[in-house]
Amino acid sequence: MAPPDDMFGDDDYPAYTMGRAAEITGASQDFLRRLDEAKLFTPFRSAGGHRRYSRHQLRLAARAREMVDQGTALEAACRIITLEDQLQEALRENDRLQRRQQSETS
Repeated sequence: MAPPDDMFGDDDYPAYTMGRAAEITGASQDFLRRLDEAKLFTPFRSAGGHRRYSRHQLRLAARAREMVDQGTALEAACRIITLEDQLQEALRENDRLQRRQQSETS
């Protein structure tokens, strides 16, 4: 496990219980379970088997709730969000590689 100082800035650290995650996202606990079933993300599990959510997962859950509230089917919302998330990651990686290439040619 990472030292406490490293966990504060870690978007992937599973810091939130299901109850707190539901409260933060404004979604029900059942909705969070359905996101897991729809494979939007897989929550971490505590030693006791309880679901734990990261800030990144909470942002995805909040986006899914927003889309479903606007009438998008859950499965479609999850697919759209997954694709948006993959695109953002690819853009970040592309940016990182371009910066590295520029620093190597400088």
